[in-house]
Amino acid sequence: MSARSLNKVMLIGNLTRDPNIRYTGNSTAVASFGIATNRSWTPADGGDKQERVDFHNIVAWSKLAEICGQLLHKGDKVYVEGRIQTRDWKTESGEVRKVTEIIIDNMMLLSGGRSGAKFDDGGASEDSEPMSSKDNSQAPAVPAEAEAVEDVSDDIPF
Repeated sequence: MSARSLNKVMLIGNLTRDPNIRYTGNSTAVASFGIATNRSWTPADGGDKQERVDFHNIVAWSKLAEICGQLLHKGDKVYVEGRIQTRDWKTESGEVRKVTEIIIDNMMLLSGGRSGAKFDDGGASEDSEPMSSKDNSQAPAVPAEAEAVEDVSDDIPF
């Protein structure tokens, strides 16, 4: 009897770098970028407020990768949803390297050029067309009523 499992990741954070777009041998787009998330807390003993920043490696494929490359920029606040994956490989010198990545299938830009735009695997959004790695349509044009861009430079933890 097999047991069910779940591999689901949802993050809201700020991009630490612009997406890097590459193409596989069969012309499939791959975007990689980083997201920083932070949390703060006050210790139970009443000490000073503490803060921690975590950095996440994000990977998008196909049409979603192209959209990320077009719309996302360092400092943008973004929501991503996907699965966690760890892969390893050997370098030319024989060293074993490991990396843990979030492979996304949904993305929503929360600040930047298209505030509130949602790109996912088919779910409709009130203010945008659905986009995903499986969608072959063109990226929607920026609406005339797009909101002003919020300055998030002070929120970036680096």
